[in-house]
Amino acid sequence: MVLGNSHLFMNRSNKLAVIASHIQESRFLYPGKNGRLGDFFGDPGNPSSEFTPSGSKDGKYELLTAANEVIVEEIKDLMTKSDIEGQHTETLLAGSLAKALCYIHRMNKDVKDNQEMKSRILVIKAAEDSTLQYMNFMNVIFAAQKQNILIDACVLDSDSGLLQQACDITGGLYLKVPQMPSLLQYLLWVFLPDQDQRSQLTLPPPVHVDYRAACFCHRNLIEIGYVCSVCLSIFCNFSPICTTCETAFKISLPPVLKAKKKKLKMSA
Repeated sequence: MVLGNSHLFMNRSNKLAVIASHIQESRFLYPGKNGRLGDFFGDPGNPSSEFTPSGSKDGKYELLTAANEVIVEEIKDLMTKSDIEGQHTETLLAGSLAKALCYIHRMNKDVKDNQEMKSRILVIKAAEDSTLQYMNFMNVIFAAQKQNILIDACVLDSDSGLLQQACDITGGLYLKVPQMPSLLQYLLWVFLPDQDQRSQLTLPPPVHVDYRAACFCHRNLIEIGYVCSVCLSIFCNFSPICTTCETAFKISLPPVLKAKKKKLKMSA
């Protein structure tokens, strides 16, 4: 919330959206489902008829109060309806990124012709990578690259090879927080400044990017594999038939050389 409030304070025209990547769904925490998109983005002439924030109680900017209340209520609703018993614990990160791109595309339609909106996505990740979402994740990354949208990543647990690729491809920043008590300082120092301001700051050095791909057969990250020449699917073991597009490969065998007949030497 502090990072979101700081972002809104940087410029009155700044906009904010918060998406929770859960194991069962990807949900907008802000703007919430009880308010229309854009209702709390500083448009006093278009208040929401379904949600009315309690207002500022301690002199805080009303926009920040509304955003904080909406986020808290949505998190409470999400947690009370969550049931993780007997289910996998991998988050739907690819779906959340796709939803963020759709939201950015929608907001771009409201921008005037003589204006430009520079959008970016920050992923705060505490879960493990999901190799099952590899293809969807890569499609989202290339879609963001095509739209010139930066993807930043703040990783709280183990390193994420997928997010390293996303940040490197889109030109964003990847940071694994070394000390959790300093999380807020890293968020405000590294991720709050926009792309133009970052060039004037001394930021952490870039990390080595893990560009290993996930095989389509076992979803394991591999360094060397077999690639289908038709659909470009990747496999860790050789198969004469592609399981994705069912293409049968022609296996070229080495040519068989005929044995030369040995000349018999006649003894005198």
